[in-house]
Amino acid sequence: MNNKALLWASLEGKRVHCHLCAHECNIAAAGYGVCGVRQNVDGTLFTKVYGQVIAAHVDPIEKKPLYHFLPGSKSYSIATVGCNFKCGFCQNWEISQAPIREDAASERMIAPEQIVAQAKENNCASISYTYTEPTIFYEYAYDTARLAKKAGLANVFVTNGYMTRQALDMISPYLNAANVDLKSFSNDYYKKNCKARLLPVLDTIRAMKERGVCLEVTTLVIPGENDSDAELNQIAAFLAGVDKDIPWHISRFHPDYRFLDHAPTSLETLRQAKEIGHKNGLHYIYLGNVLEGANTYCHRCQKLIVQRRNMGIEECNVKGGHCPACGAVIKGIWS
Repeated sequence: MNNKALLWASLEGKRVHCHLCAHECNIAAAGYGVCGVRQNVDGTLFTKVYGQVIAAHVDPIEKKPLYHFLPGSKSYSIATVGCNFKCGFCQNWEISQAPIREDAASERMIAPEQIVAQAKENNCASISYTYTEPTIFYEYAYDTARLAKKAGLANVFVTNGYMTRQALDMISPYLNAANVDLKSFSNDYYKKNCKARLLPVLDTIRAMKERGVCLEVTTLVIPGENDSDAELNQIAAFLAGVDKDIPWHISRFHPDYRFLDHAPTSLETLRQAKEIGHKNGLHYIYLGNVLEGANTYCHRCQKLIVQRRNMGIEECNVKGGHCPACGAVIKGIWS
């Protein structure tokens, strides 16, 4: 398999400039980018995780979470190790922060053709690039996504949104849906907790919407970090300013990785965040990691139109993208 990287440029002294994510790493010979999986080998940038799948599962699409994209369908979900963020609260840290497997033999790799075949064999409607950050295994995702489209499968990114416009423009013809983590509306929060910046994430949300990607957004609400009414108002107002039809998933935090000293998010806080979203005009707001708040109601007449339970669909009454009661447009891809 070809493991030469995409989206980079040569610099003097055998250095390279990676244009894949918003870190825009300038990498010396033998060095790695922030992601830890892209290496400058004698003046050429290589990906060290091409085909090295660390996780592959058949998931309900609702687990991504995507609630307005092919509801009730299955998605073949894959990941490699690595991430371009260093979030202390990461709930997949065992694989996102794992070192690359330098000794991985070629026979342990899974070719894009095999991923597409496995998705078809498992009656999946899509392939999701998830669990870790898909941008860091971009070449693998890109090759797989092109084959998936030819095979009649949709492609989904579950992403931190820290990609460059070049990366998004290259993948967008094959990208059907995405859930972007908007972790906070504070640049200081991103610098402290993720070792990144806020603005590129906001830019990606706008750019995905402009390119017609079916977009949903998730915020993991962490007590004492990003749970103030003021910050939740900022997030909701930003999303409403992009498109009031963007579904906003407000997820409950549980102590993990380096945030073991933080308490779980209270249900009261999640409910308050949902109310803040509605006050800012958002049409679809969902609660995550709790046993309520997963149903879809018409934003005009408030009729229950999609009922969910345990990451599955019990009933979906969206008819041709419209509410069956009042005819309001319910944005999404429903079949």
